[in-house]
Amino acid sequence: MQTIPIKDLIPDPLHVHGALDFDDRGEGLSPRRLPAWTRLQMPQPMDVMVRMPAGVRLRFATDSRSVGIAFHATNMVIPQRPRRPVVFNLETDGALRRAASTLGNALVLKPEAPGGFELQRGEADALTFENLPGGETVHELWLPHNAFVELRALLLDDGATLRAASPDARPKWLHYGSSISHCMEAEEPVGTWPAVAARLAGACLQSFGFGGQCHLDQFVARAIRAVDADVVSIKTGINVVNMDSMRERVFVPALHGFLDTVREGKPDVPILVISPIFCPSAETRPGPTVPNDAGKFVTVEGFEQYRFGCLSLTRVREVLAQAVQQRRAAGDRQLHYLDGLELFGVEDADDLPDDLHPNPAGYRRMGERFAPTLQALLADRQATSDV
Repeated sequence: MQTIPIKDLIPDPLHVHGALDFDDRGEGLSPRRLPAWTRLQMPQPMDVMVRMPAGVRLRFATDSRSVGIAFHATNMVIPQRPRRPVVFNLETDGALRRAASTLGNALVLKPEAPGGFELQRGEADALTFENLPGGETVHELWLPHNAFVELRALLLDDGATLRAASPDARPKWLHYGSSISHCMEAEEPVGTWPAVAARLAGACLQSFGFGGQCHLDQFVARAIRAVDADVVSIKTGINVVNMDSMRERVFVPALHGFLDTVREGKPDVPILVISPIFCPSAETRPGPTVPNDAGKFVTVEGFEQYRFGCLSLTRVREVLAQAVQQRRAAGDRQLHYLDGLELFGVEDADDLPDDLHPNPAGYRRMGERFAPTLQALLADRQATSDV
């Protein structure tokens, strides 16, 4: 087989959709989902999530009957739980293939020391997708959603050709959210709920789902403002409660400021604000939330005398709905609201194993439920553009 260094292929003929920056790792490149200028403003825990390429795809055309990728992966391991495999999906003419690796580095988290970890070094790997159609065919290689990945080489049959694929003509959807949009618990990259919805609705996804890090940061708003999109969705609120990072006094202006920044660059684009899904311990109680001995997320008890203005999920939903209603009344008719309980509610609790994050089946159902909303927003955008 031909082994072609990734550094010789990016940005042409390999288009990397969903990556706005790269780390040069010597032997290869690691995609990042926010632009380089955000590095100085980004908290270290968020840097970890930005380096996980959820929704990122390599798009190219080849007549090779097999396509492989050489890489070195690093994923996080929670003690007492099995290490998840690192999975790639290859999408060709709508057909999906899957390949998984159990090699690579592991970051073993230390629950007793939040933010602490032990690095266990592992080997690089290569995965190959066989029996492809042949002829010059457009492929999209979905990168792992829950691991850092240093891309080293593309593997093709001897004599096979490689060129840039025609531009993706599908409408572009940019989604911003928390771990429940990052979906590290999904079994494969196309199993995240945004990927499920995008494929059903015929949209080109760009994922800004960052585990634990959806706090309406202005550097994220400015990045969204600069990226071309036909629809933008913002699913916010759960991390604010998880970390107790904002009280209502700060959250409401932060939301308005985030929307103002995005709207500056997208005056006519539909923007959808989505409130949190069901989380039993935080529905009527403020955070922070922490895992208990059984691995279930619960709210921290006590300090009631200091909790004025703290946010529960019920209050977050009220605040988000009110803000959208006010802005629509002020003239922004392309701003919309969706109650997150319509995507995953109390009736879905059996698919919420840690009482915070859905399992793979729950994520798939969220994507299936959201797809009609996304289709309607895309249709509205198209109708507006045609006028």
